[in-house]
Amino acid sequence: MTTGLIPGAPTPDGPTGGQMPHQRHDPAGREALHVDDRTRSSVITARAAASFEPVGRSVASARSFVRDTLQGWGFADIVDDAVVLTSELVTNAVVHAGTSADVLCLRSEDGVRIEVADRYPEREIPLQGSPVNMGSPDREGGRGLQLCAALAGRWGVDYSPTHKQVWFQLDLPERPVGTRAAGPALPLDLLPLADGRVRVAVVQIDRTGAISSWNEDAEDLFGYASEQVVGKPLTDFAAWPHTPGTSTGIAEALQLSRWEGSYGIRGADGRVTPVYASHLRVRDTDGEPSTVCLLVRNHERAVLQTPLRVPAGDSASDSTSTDPFEVFIGSPAPDDLDGLLQRTVERARDMLNGDSAFLLLATDDETELEVRASTGLPSARQRFARVPVEAGPGRYGSARMPAVHEDLTMVPGAVPLLRGTGMRSVVTVPLKVEGRLTGSLGVAAEGPGRYSNEEALRLQFAADRIALAVESARLGELERLRRGSLSFLVEASDLLAGTLDRDQTLALMAQMTVPTLATWCAVYTIADQASEPYLSYVLHEDEELIDGIKSLLSKIPPPDPVPTPGARVWSAPAESAHQAALRTSMRSLGLGEPVRRVSAGIGPTLATASAVGGETVVLPLVARNRVIGMLTLGKPTDEHFRQEILELAEDLSRRAALALDNARLYSERTAISQSLQRSLLPPELPEIDGVEVEVIYRAAGEGNEVGGDFYDLFPISDGAYGFAIGDVCGTGPNAAAVTGLARHALRLLAREGLSGPAVLERLNSAILDEGARSRFLTLLYGEMRPQEDGSAELKVVCAGHPLPLRLRQDGTVEPAAEPQPLLGVMEDLELYEQTVTLDPGDVLLCVTDGVTERREGTRMLGDDGLADVLTTCTGLTAGAVAARIMRAVERFASDAPSDDMAILAMRVPEVHKD
Repeated sequence: MTTGLIPGAPTPDGPTGGQMPHQRHDPAGREALHVDDRTRSSVITARAAASFEPVGRSVASARSFVRDTLQGWGFADIVDDAVVLTSELVTNAVVHAGTSADVLCLRSEDGVRIEVADRYPEREIPLQGSPVNMGSPDREGGRGLQLCAALAGRWGVDYSPTHKQVWFQLDLPERPVGTRAAGPALPLDLLPLADGRVRVAVVQIDRTGAISSWNEDAEDLFGYASEQVVGKPLTDFAAWPHTPGTSTGIAEALQLSRWEGSYGIRGADGRVTPVYASHLRVRDTDGEPSTVCLLVRNHERAVLQTPLRVPAGDSASDSTSTDPFEVFIGSPAPDDLDGLLQRTVERARDMLNGDSAFLLLATDDETELEVRASTGLPSARQRFARVPVEAGPGRYGSARMPAVHEDLTMVPGAVPLLRGTGMRSVVTVPLKVEGRLTGSLGVAAEGPGRYSNEEALRLQFAADRIALAVESARLGELERLRRGSLSFLVEASDLLAGTLDRDQTLALMAQMTVPTLATWCAVYTIADQASEPYLSYVLHEDEELIDGIKSLLSKIPPPDPVPTPGARVWSAPAESAHQAALRTSMRSLGLGEPVRRVSAGIGPTLATASAVGGETVVLPLVARNRVIGMLTLGKPTDEHFRQEILELAEDLSRRAALALDNARLYSERTAISQSLQRSLLPPELPEIDGVEVEVIYRAAGEGNEVGGDFYDLFPISDGAYGFAIGDVCGTGPNAAAVTGLARHALRLLAREGLSGPAVLERLNSAILDEGARSRFLTLLYGEMRPQEDGSAELKVVCAGHPLPLRLRQDGTVEPAAEPQPLLGVMEDLELYEQTVTLDPGDVLLCVTDGVTERREGTRMLGDDGLADVLTTCTGLTAGAVAARIMRAVERFASDAPSDDMAILAMRVPEVHKD
């Protein structure tokens, strides 16, 4: 169901003479069937409209809508008839005709007119004036119009090609002149108790709040003679408050045009006498205001108390249990805060016949009021906007007391919320709980002078009825929001901590904010102190708008990298988008360029301008006392951020900044490690005539640590080549230092003409000289000389390293060296070299222990497993052998390798004779 109140205004032709209210149109030339058309010239003082979907529950909703509307207008006497007729007509539309129904309630001086329109005009309608035949009681169709004829003072049917409208008029019952309210005749024992003589104290208060008149009954009731109290403030004698649920002080009550309620008067004997008071504010012939107070003992309150209006059909006993909150809000009351606030402003507007209404809730520190609901105003533009509660008389300084502005054009800026809305008169009242300001409720009208203190009193009573319920719902919403915020931040922290990739961190930051916190988001990053902010990432909940926003933001200066925590408003995107959209629109109309131009090259569409036209805030990304970027959040046209959302975004920005800086540091460390790792390996392998060589190297981990495995192949002299494959214990900088030492020392010593054992012995001494930084090293070193007969001669020293394997052409595999002590442990080493000849077709396979120690549970590949794989490589090239070995190692276990792996395969090709 959708509802909307349409404030009334004098309409000479009535609602059906031209354009129907609430977006309903009657084309010219329609036919109308009705009994009496006199209500069409009546002055419409208020309207309420609602639309109902073609479902069964809409009938009950329509009944509640009409009942609530008429009770709000004070027409309880005709509620039952109106509900019965509306129920029948809406049933015909949504159940029998199967179309939606539009219900319009019109209040006039003569009574109430209700119109029900459906979209099934060809349905047969009985002619008015024909004999009324109710038919069978079980018949469901056709009874609505017959009930109209029986219950309504006037009724009729209007047709159009797309709509059928049935209307009926209910006249107000006549009341005797001078009778405001009357109660039934009661038995004597049910009449209220009073003393033998009822004393009514008449006290007059001047404009300053001082007592100017004190009658004899006041002297009898409170014990003060007139000369003892005249000239003194009434507040010196009043004990305030005694009225349950009231939030209006005695000084405030004396300023209202009319007030009723309970409080106490301290008598001359020091005791407090509870009284019931009726205040009326008057002015004398000179225009001097004063307040006349009538007071009786509280138990005699029936003498002055205005009886509450009891809805028709309810007994007096039922009225005592009626909840004032339900009377104003209606039943059932919305169970969510937004629904409660929206119904509140709609009922407040309806109650005072306003054109708009609004409700603001106070922030926790009560220094600002935040717009939470409105009707008749551009709510999308104003929602969550904030205005300060100032101590002075301007703006919302009067938020703590009822206030009436007869003409806002005479007091510009008195109510900032209404600026530019066309509203001229407004009444605002506070919402208070236990004396604490919790909000403000206001009703406004387009005409001046619409409201007086009496309307302020009525609205204040309504505000008092709902203040506690609104505050309870607000606290409940705040608690849910805080719990949701905590869950959101926990999840965000987990996601941000789960990656160390910079680009992925940027994407996560944007995806967590859109659409949860904002409609669009942009992330600026700052590389270093001397760099300008760079637009790194843009995201919008509508992907088609991302490119336009990115283009717009790239052409305007980025926000200043201010390290001050908290969100600050950035107006540049909205202003630039507005100017660009204006230029685009003028160009499309052929009006040329506007005077003010934005940067050349900006051409966002109107959709882009609308997307960034709302509030935009910037939060600094500060990590390790340095601004590393800015998180920019935006709303579409004329929307604002809630303070709770900004606080949540600030918490997120702190976590995101640290995650982004960690990703930066990790990336830098990874780049350094990878660069260092590359420096420890040969830049390229030389090509050797008569020998195929292939190397495969796989570093374990994520690349942020330098591995300990290395290999090398380099020319020595006279066609000889040195080769090595080794493994330094551990990883990191210390292991890298030993790796670099070993590789460069091997080349240097080998080119000095030293034999293999001598090279390794001197390398061992160099490693031991490193002291605490030294690491033990396993190393396979050899020298290779290709022979003229196509074979290759190798001299090999295996110092603690996995033994090299030789694959012959017949498929046999055997170790090509014997194990000897590793390096970096003992000072005096006695090493020796072994000579191996590779015949054509033979393969020499050298690996690090990451290959042989590959594990899957308790199983390990080992030397035997490696040999088994190598036996399958007969006839393969060196590259194919290395690839097959690596593939077998990777398939041996499902887990990622935990150690570096290096494979060096050398093969002597077979000699083919022509």
